[in-house]
Amino acid sequence: MDELEFMRGRVYGADHDDPGPRDGRLYVELAGGPLDGLLLDVTDRLETELRGGVGLPTEMGRYGAGGRALYVPRAGDGSVFDWRGDLP
Repeated sequence: MDELEFMRGRVYGADHDDPGPRDGRLYVELAGGPLDGLLLDVTDRLETELRGGVGLPTEMGRYGAGGRALYVPRAGDGSVFDWRGDLP
């Protein structure tokens, strides 16, 4: 199993011992970029907060430690957030 397969279906920010989605939570899929295939728990986030996208801290992006990957909702499909680039 390669790293991409290992990460697919895992939840962003979850503990490695408990990587899968939990019942009763709402998730969106991250598509493209350094977090491709991960799920993002949006259960406690307001729709207005998500509309402009989310900058998620990651060491795997262009800026390394301290950088963020920007993901925005896909037009017509709010269950997928597309990568728009990396931020310092």
